[in-house]
Amino acid sequence: MATQVTFDPSNPSEHVALAAKSLRDGYVIVAPHENGYVLLSDAFSPDSVRAMHVLRGDDLGVAAQVVISDLQQIDGLARDVTPDARTLMEKFWPGPLSLSLRPQAGLSWDLGDDGKLDWVCLRQPEHPFLQLLIKETGPLAIASGALAGQSPLQDLGHLQHLGHEIAVIIDSGVIEIAPASTHMQCESAGVTLLREGSITRSEIEKAIPAVVIS
Repeated sequence: MATQVTFDPSNPSEHVALAAKSLRDGYVIVAPHENGYVLLSDAFSPDSVRAMHVLRGDDLGVAAQVVISDLQQIDGLARDVTPDARTLMEKFWPGPLSLSLRPQAGLSWDLGDDGKLDWVCLRQPEHPFLQLLIKETGPLAIASGALAGQSPLQDLGHLQHLGHEIAVIIDSGVIEIAPASTHMQCESAGVTLLREGSITRSEIEKAIPAVVIS
């Protein structure tokens, strides 16, 4: 049975350590994010990532997003990172910006797509618990805590999957509804706006004028 604890921002170390140990041991955890509760697993553990997808009921071939703690991790995870991509990271991270980049070919991971998509979606989150956790663990695979196709999970009372794969649940109360992250795709051919969210197209264009709308 999962251990459920209430996140205390004034004294987070105990809960961060508990969550980090569970992730290293190959389990999935539930934690608060800016716009809802999420599932997290070790990005470099295919079994853990697969368990996360099964819990959500994801279709085969769906790739999890990866969250990182700082920009210094980018070059180890993505190749051909363009100046425009770096401008977006410096301007909007940490924050509600998801960037799809080409992954480094030598990475030994499977985010759910068996490496066939040749894209990885990266984000540096704002939530204080996630920031501290990722600094402790390194990159983590992340997916909404709701079942596939459902709205973000704002209240743990509506959590529908409590399989043995989940070791820890970090409770931060009811999370207010917020717009989804803005999703950009960056490659040498240019930058594409895939989804306009919390960060508007106008804000993106002020940072990098040449944006293509998907």
